[in-house]
Amino acid sequence: MTLAGCSFATRLPVEELVQRLIPQQAGHFVFEQVGAADSVDWYELESRGGQIVIRGNNSNSMAVGFNHYLKDYCLVTVSWYAADAIVMPKTLPVLSEKIRVDARCKNRFFLNYCTFGYTMPWWQWNDWERFIDWMALNGINMPLAITGQEAIWYKVWTKMGLTDDEVRNYFTGPAHLPWHRMLNLDYWQGPLPHSWLEHQEKLQQQIVQRERELNMTPILPAFAGHVPKELNRLFPDAKISTMSPWGGFADPYRSHFLDPMDSLFQVIQKEFLTEQTRTFGTDHIYGIDPFNEVAPPSWEPAFLSTAAKTIYGSLASVDSEAIWLQMTWLFYIDRKEWTNERIKAYLSAVPANKLLLLDYYAENVEMWPQTEQYFGQDYIWCYLGNFGGNTTLSGNPKTVGQRIENVYKHGGQHFLGLGSTLEAFDVNPFMYEYVFEKAWNKQGDDLRWIEKLADRHAGTAGTIARQAWRTLYDSIYINCAHLGQGTLTNARPSFTGHGNWTTSPAIAYNNSVLCEIWGQLLQVSNANQPLYSFDVVNIGRQVLGNYFLSLRDKFTKAYTAKDVKDAQQIGQEMLELMNDLDALLATQSTFLLGKWIQDARQFGVDEAEKNYYEHNARTLLTTWGEGNQSLNEYANRSWAGLTKDYYLPRWEMFINEALAALKNGTAFDEKAFHKKVTTLEWEWTKKTSKYAAVPQGNAVEISKRLFEKWQNKIMNNTP
Repeated sequence: MTLAGCSFATRLPVEELVQRLIPQQAGHFVFEQVGAADSVDWYELESRGGQIVIRGNNSNSMAVGFNHYLKDYCLVTVSWYAADAIVMPKTLPVLSEKIRVDARCKNRFFLNYCTFGYTMPWWQWNDWERFIDWMALNGINMPLAITGQEAIWYKVWTKMGLTDDEVRNYFTGPAHLPWHRMLNLDYWQGPLPHSWLEHQEKLQQQIVQRERELNMTPILPAFAGHVPKELNRLFPDAKISTMSPWGGFADPYRSHFLDPMDSLFQVIQKEFLTEQTRTFGTDHIYGIDPFNEVAPPSWEPAFLSTAAKTIYGSLASVDSEAIWLQMTWLFYIDRKEWTNERIKAYLSAVPANKLLLLDYYAENVEMWPQTEQYFGQDYIWCYLGNFGGNTTLSGNPKTVGQRIENVYKHGGQHFLGLGSTLEAFDVNPFMYEYVFEKAWNKQGDDLRWIEKLADRHAGTAGTIARQAWRTLYDSIYINCAHLGQGTLTNARPSFTGHGNWTTSPAIAYNNSVLCEIWGQLLQVSNANQPLYSFDVVNIGRQVLGNYFLSLRDKFTKAYTAKDVKDAQQIGQEMLELMNDLDALLATQSTFLLGKWIQDARQFGVDEAEKNYYEHNARTLLTTWGEGNQSLNEYANRSWAGLTKDYYLPRWEMFINEALAALKNGTAFDEKAFHKKVTTLEWEWTKKTSKYAAVPQGNAVEISKRLFEKWQNKIMNNTP
C-alpha cells in the first residue's frame, strides 16, 4: 500500500494530476494504491477526517474515482481543452458511505488517426497535458499515440538513401498527415519543415511518458507498406504499386504500397521499429492499417491472407510480444468489396490473441455481428461520434447504451472493451463521458445520468436544466453523426440542396423544439460552470444555423416568383443572421478560427514558415485540397471568423448576383458563380488575416439577446 499522506511515500502520478487540475484543493485528497497495478481495475471513495480518500489498483483507476467524485458530488466536469477553467465548490462535499466501483472491461481505447489532423495538429505540450489528464479521468488506458512518427520515418528513409528533399516532399502538410499515415495521400503541401519534425519528436516523448505514468498503453505505429515512390530509384526491383486515387486528388498525390511479400518489407519494418523503440520505447501494441479507403493490389482472398500473415510476421520478427491493432472502418466503408470471405481470409492469417480490432462506427453499424465476432479475433466496441470536426448536435445515447449492454451480453469471449474513434473533438463532449462510464459498474439508469449531467453543466441542481437536458435526450440526440454534416450557413451557396455531399443540413427533429430548449436553458439561475455558457452558445448556434435553411428556401421562392422586394428583405435577413451567429460563436474559445490559426502560426520559426502553417490550417477547414470538389467543406465548422470572413462572403456574393439577375431580368449564371466562388475559396486559404484568438463578449448576455431577437421567427416558421 502506498499512502499519499506519508512523508516516506513516493508521489503517485494521480496526485500530480490532481495538483495540476485543482491545486488549491489538492491537499484534501488522499490516494491509496492497493494491490497489483495490472489487476482488474477498481476504485473506492470515502470521507475520512475531513479528507476524501480514493483507493484503487493504479493511478488510472484512482483518476476515474477522482472524476466520479468531481462529477457526482462537486458537480464539476473537467473539459479536454486546456483553456477551459475548472470551477470547484468552496467546500468539498462529504461522502455518507464508502463507494466501490469495478471495471466491466479491461481495455478502453481512444482516438482516431483523423483526430490528429482535425483537432490536434497545432497542439503544444500544455494542450496534451490537459488532454492526457482528461483521458485518465475517464479511464482511457489505450490511447492512439502517433505524434512524431515522421521524425522516425525521416531517419529511416534517409538512412536507406533518399535525399532530404525527397523525404520531406513525400510528407504532406501537418494537418493532412493523418491521411498520409493511412496510405491515402502523399506530397500534398510538402515539404514538411525540419522544425516540425524536431518539435514533434520531443512532444511525442513527453506524451508517451505521461501516458505510461498514468497506466496507459500508448498505441504506436508500425510499417504498413506505405513507401515513397522514389524508393524505386534505390531498389528498382522492389514491388511497389501505385494505389487507387483517393478523395479526388490528382495522380501526383497518389500513395505507393510495397508488396508485403517483397523482401524489402521486412527490412523497413525492422529499421522503423528499431528506431521508434529507441526514441519512444514500446508497449508492444502497434497500429497498422493497410488498405484504408484504397483498394489493395489484389482482392483475391489468398493475397489478402498472405499479406496479413506477412505483415504480422514482419512485426513479430522484431518484437515477439507484438500485437497488431487495426481499425475496421475499411470493412464498413467498402463493405461490397470486403466480403466475409475476404475479411475471414485476412483476419484468420494472424495468430489468435495477436490481433486487436476496433469495431469503428458501432453506434451506426456494428461489424462484430456481421462477421461472426470477427471470426475469432479480439475486438473493441467503439463509438465514433464526429466526422471532420463538424459542429452539429448529434449522438444517439439510447441506441449506444442498448448496443453496449448487448455486446457485454452477447459479444463473446473476444469482446475486450469499449472505445471511441472520433475524427475530431466536437460539440457533443458528453457522449464520450457516457460511453466510458459504461466501462464501469456504476449504479443508475440513463435518466438519472442525464439529470446528473444537467446538474454539473449548470453547477447547481435544478429542474429547469434537467428538463432541458431530458428533452435533448428524448428529442434531439436521437441520431448518430454521419459523414458530411453542417448547417447550410457553411455550405457553398445554391438555390436548392446544399452545394456538396459534405454539408448536409438535414436534422431529425423540429427546430422549434430546440429553440424552446435554448430559451429554457437561458432561464437557469445561479449557473456557475463554464459548460453552461458553452451549452447556451452551442444550442443557440445550432438553432440559428438550422433556421438559415428556412430563410434560404424563402429566398429561392421569392427569386422564383420574381419578387424583388421579398428577395431583398430575405437576403438581408440571411446575412444578418450570419453576422449574429459569428458574434455568438466569438464568445467561446472552442469556436474560434483565430485560435486555430494562432496555434498553427506558433510553429513557424520565421514568417515564411508561419505563413506555410497558416495556409495548411486554412486549407483543411475549407477546400481540403486545391479545387478538390470531393472533400471540399468536409471539415466545415461553425466558428467565429470562419463564419464572417469565409462563409458569409460566399452567401453575400450569391445573394447579390441573384438579386442583380432578378432586377435585370436575366438568368443567374451558375457556371460563372461556381468559378468565382471556387477562386474566392482558394484565395482565402492563402490569406494571413488577423482573427481574435480569445473569446469576445458575454456568452449568456449575447445568447439572451439573440434568442429574443430570433425566437418568434423561428417558432412561427412553417417547416
